Amino acid sequence: MIMKKLKTISALLVTVGFISALGCASTSKQEGTGEYVDDAVITTKVKAAILNDPSLKVLEINVETFKGVVQLSGFVNSSADERRAIDLARQVEGVVSVKDDMRPK
Repeated sequence: MIMKKLKTISALLVTVGFISALGCASTSKQEGTGEYVDDAVITTKVKAAILNDPSLKVLEINVETFKGVVQLSGFVNSSADERRAIDLARQVEGVVSVKDDMRPK
């Protein structure tokens, strides 16, 4: 009787642990915790790279990252600035690709 209860409790704990692990896993539309942190770091690094470039205005360029894919949106002064922002984003470690949704003024 005690062994049966121990087996049942063990199975229950393993099941709960497994379900908890799945809750942290990513899907195609949702990031796992680790991916979210990685994307936040990438976003910060891309923003810093743009901010450190004197020709670009970081407040007018929005940066979002999902699973390593960086999306740049907002306004730039010229096509050259647009290309520069894309190049800077691509140089950041961890960036898989860059989507451009920026518009020249």
